[in-house]
Amino acid sequence: MSTPAELVFDYVIVGGGTAGCLLANRLSACGRYQVLLIESGGEGRHPWMHIPAGYLYCIDHARLDWRWRTAPQTGLHGRELLYPRGRALGGCTRTNGMIYMRGQSRDYAQWAQVTGDDSWSWQNVLPDFRAHEDHHAGRSDQHGAGGEWRVDKQRLHWALLDAVEAAAHQAGIPATADFNGGNNEGVGYFEVNQRRGWRWSAAQAFLQPARSRRNLVVWTRAQALRLQLGRAGDGRLRCEGVDVARGVGRSMAPGGRLQGEGHSVQSVRARREVILAAGSIGSAQLLQLSGIGPAQWLQAAGVPVNLDLPGVGANLQDHLQLRTVWRVAGVPTLNAQARSWRGRLGMLMDYALRRSGPLSMAPSQLGVFTRSRPEFVWPDVEFHVQPLSLSAFGQPLDAFDAFTASVCALNPSSRGTVRVVSPSAFEPPRISPDYLSTDEDRRVAVDALRLARRLVAQPALAAYRPQELKPGPEYSSDEQLLQAAGEVGTTIFHPVGTTRMGRSDDREAVVDARLRVQGVAGLRIADAGVMPTITSGNTASPVLMIAEKAARWILAD
Repeated sequence: MSTPAELVFDYVIVGGGTAGCLLANRLSACGRYQVLLIESGGEGRHPWMHIPAGYLYCIDHARLDWRWRTAPQTGLHGRELLYPRGRALGGCTRTNGMIYMRGQSRDYAQWAQVTGDDSWSWQNVLPDFRAHEDHHAGRSDQHGAGGEWRVDKQRLHWALLDAVEAAAHQAGIPATADFNGGNNEGVGYFEVNQRRGWRWSAAQAFLQPARSRRNLVVWTRAQALRLQLGRAGDGRLRCEGVDVARGVGRSMAPGGRLQGEGHSVQSVRARREVILAAGSIGSAQLLQLSGIGPAQWLQAAGVPVNLDLPGVGANLQDHLQLRTVWRVAGVPTLNAQARSWRGRLGMLMDYALRRSGPLSMAPSQLGVFTRSRPEFVWPDVEFHVQPLSLSAFGQPLDAFDAFTASVCALNPSSRGTVRVVSPSAFEPPRISPDYLSTDEDRRVAVDALRLARRLVAQPALAAYRPQELKPGPEYSSDEQLLQAAGEVGTTIFHPVGTTRMGRSDDREAVVDARLRVQGVAGLRIADAGVMPTITSGNTASPVLMIAEKAARWILAD
């Protein structure tokens, strides 16, 4: 193992995913600063990372996914879940559902309250969403045009999904043409981050246009090992740089162990700041490996304590989806189309000639935001509806016609943890979302399953004779439905909150309102980990908003 000479940059960004790509673009744009972007994965050239339906083949792929697993979950009857995270330039935007979703204005009102900073209120995050948006309908009060982040309509409809939409209307849920105006209540087809039928990732949108800049350096297959810490003039800790393993393995072992044989260690210094953009799992892990985190956890893992910061790795939140599956008859589904060679050939021709058809599909096409109880003021559950069914992501489609209506609680009160188990960056951390660990979450889960049944029972779907396969009509009481929730529940891939922001006197806050790590100069975090509470919907575009705001503050500072 060799140790090359130390390199110096103005800004070092750890993580080439959703946030990291935007940060690299913005911080290098003026040409005055030398910027290094560090990414553990590869360039992201695998064909499945560009075709929308390819997400099915990217999840748990040894070269495209971190392949993490959760700890056994009590609320899920001891099951361990696959915990996918994209491992390539572009991060999860290479493998996610491509759904463009900002959340609700109340989410950001809560952030502003928690931080004491109105910069996080809805009216003050909206300009950051619009700054990089390229919306298919053009510029408006709500949307931007001409930015890097393309937002398109979906390129196909399904008669079955149209019937579900009609059923939602019959159940009292209004239609909506835009889920992103601050209150996403309603039913409609999701807008997606695609361009002309191709997946549109953060790497394509933000990093590719910046790669030709001489002041931007991008390292792939480079794993951050630990932060270099010293002392600032006021006696505080100061982040001076990062130790990086270069040439790490292309593939991940099952369970998320990084292959590191043959790498070299490179010491990199930052004149101005190190910015962590490695996501809710990776950024919390790196802080802990560097001795910043709950002292008791660090000592148990054999890591010397540099700063006892209790919030690092705490406050993990995720959307738990409850997958209900309904067998149908007399209507086309993707299950049927994918069963025959003629159907598969038609799908291929559709995509090759028109960039349309099932290969252009987002994983979920139809969305429903509604209230699990009528007395609620805001929608508290979200449905992702698909004209297909399968036993698990990555498994073959079922051999019969069916659709899936997955429902999740938008604002879970359960809180989990991410904690290192050894001083090695090559060992996966222990991830425990602690799903369904509160009475409130258990109640919403039961209500959500009843709501799914009420939706499917509407007259608009009667012609297709829906039969409940999962969880099954035998689950009827509250106790039985809670049992079912633990059996069918799985992650919807939205981990946030492990390095949350808050006021400077908040002992549990990891970063302040401007995303600077408490007690450490020269270190900032700009990824989903800083969210104090999860947004009411899919999380990719809120992460870009956070990065947009962070880049502006970094340059101003």
